[in-house]
This record gives sequence, C-alpha cells and structure tokens, in this order.
Amino acid sequence: MTSPTFITVLGAGSWGTALAIVLAQNGHTVRLWARDAGLAARSEQDRINARYLPDCTFPPNLTITSDLDTALQRANQIWLVLPTKALAEFLSAHAAKFPPQAIIVNASKGFEQGTGRQISQMVSALFSSQAFVAVSGPTFAHEVATGKPSAITVASQDTGAAEVIAATLRNATLRTYPTHDVIGVEIAGGLKNVLAIAAGVADGFGFGANARAALITRGLAELMRLGAAVGAKPETFMGLAGVGDLVLTCTDDQSRNRRFGLKLAQGYSRDEAVAAIGQAVEGIGAAAEGQRLATRFSVDMPIVHAVHQVLYEGVLAREAVSQLLAREPRHHEI
Repeated sequence: MTSPTFITVLGAGSWGTALAIVLAQNGHTVRLWARDAGLAARSEQDRINARYLPDCTFPPNLTITSDLDTALQRANQIWLVLPTKALAEFLSAHAAKFPPQAIIVNASKGFEQGTGRQISQMVSALFSSQAFVAVSGPTFAHEVATGKPSAITVASQDTGAAEVIAATLRNATLRTYPTHDVIGVEIAGGLKNVLAIAAGVADGFGFGANARAALITRGLAELMRLGAAVGAKPETFMGLAGVGDLVLTCTDDQSRNRRFGLKLAQGYSRDEAVAAIGQAVEGIGAAAEGQRLATRFSVDMPIVHAVHQVLYEGVLAREAVSQLLAREPRHHEI
C-alpha cells in the first residue's frame, strides 16, 4: 500500500497558494504555512486566500496555518515558496524542524542576497543528506490554480526525487518535465525577472514589438553565456525554464517584474514602483546578484547591467536604454 503524501508549502503568496491548491486537488494532504497569522486565520475560515487568489477555493484536504511546527508535521515534501530575500534567514533559523525524510522542493526564483548563491547551494549547506528539487517554468499562479493548461520543469540531481515530485504535481492540465540541470533551471528562473523589468521599461517608453523581441532574444543570449560559464546545459535555456519562462514574463502584464518596469518608465522611483505593485518584485534583488555573477565569471551581460544601473546606481531608465541601443555589436555574441 502506498504511504500517504503529506506536503508542506511554506509561503502563502499567490504562487505558494496556487501550488498548495493544485497539490491538494491532486489528492495529497497539504498544509500551507503563512507568516501572517491573521491571513492564515482568515483564509482557513473563508477557505480562500482573499489577498492573493480571491477566486480560488481551497480543496477540503488543504489547511492553512501560521504555526510552523504544525505545518511541518509528518511532511514527506517541503515546498519553499518564500521570497528569496528572506529564505536564507528562514532556513538557518528553522532547518532543525524539517523532517529528515522530506524531499525539499524549491519553487522560488532568485539568489541569496549579498552572495549570489543559488537556492540549491543554500539548501545543500544545511540539508546535505536530503533530496533537493527545483521547480520552475512559464507559470502564472492564477492560471495554474484555475486549471489552465501549463507546463513546468522539475530539476534534481536525484532522478528518483525528480520523478516523485513530477508525479506529485502532474495532472490533466499541468505537465511536468524532469531534468538533471538544477544549475541551469535556477540561473534561468532567477535572472529572467531582471530581463522582464527591462522589457517593461522598453514597453513603457513605447519602443514597440520589435524592440521587445530584440530584448528578449539578447536577454536569452546573456542567460546562455552565464549558463555556459557556470556549467549549465545550453538546452535548458531553450526549454520551459529558459526561453519559455522568459517570453511569458517579458510579454504578459500578470508578471510583477514587467509591471515594475512599466512603472519605472512612467517615472516612479524604485520604492514607489514596489509599493504600487504590492507584492515582492524578485527581479530587484536578482539584478544585484546577476551583476555580481557576471563580474565573478567575467560574462558580458549588458541588459542585466543596465537594469542594475537603474535600480542601484541612480541612472535614469531612459538613459540606460539609450546606452543599450548605442552599444556596438560584438561578433562573438550569440
């Protein structure tokens, strides 16, 4: 007889809530953990997360709590869906509470602030004996939660763990594709948000579809150059976790990072734009870490550099775009 699957989802934002709903719809017992006790209590009572996914009802086998010990009890899988800027501190404080048999699944996108470490590196430093899986791809939370057709990449060095998580998440409308390239999936997922900010800025200035297509294509080239430098597989960047997620995030206004870029083009400051979005904008921190990685590995990433200049160096968005457009092409570039 198959053992029951108890799944803990840490993070009750839109993506964490969407994943918890899907996993529960797939027949698993799911506990969704929210840092905000008031949000957890209201959501459990009303059976919806009114703040982030107000029209998506919780299945009966999904509970939400702000008690971490309760959320982690008997967990076979622990899904990390927390803002990356808070993840390292959270893991360091609570690693001892994680059941040793649980597969750790990361569904956040970004890097450790100040170091550029990938989330897999953060996790392996604390959980050396537990399987790690990264989940990433072109998926907006609301569309996944409401059963619109979607596809996602499931990456792990542990083939068995990848297959378990792929099977756990897969259903009639959500396809899952396992891979071993954790590095490539994390690089692509983390930095596509930076490129989405750039796309939002370009569209906000009315530069048109041609400029957007060029930016996406050149942005993909930057991701592939960095991927080659850190040992990722090039085919990863041509798949769901790479070009798929990049195109989605750069072209649709469901993307917080794209909307943030639009706000910058409208003259909002960084903080004003974040306040207007009302949720975490992961591309802000990723721009700093992308710049750090580009410097560390001596990789030319002009779009990432331009976004970094706007967010951290006081360069006006229009000036940064003008500098990009005036840049001389290089024959060695992809």
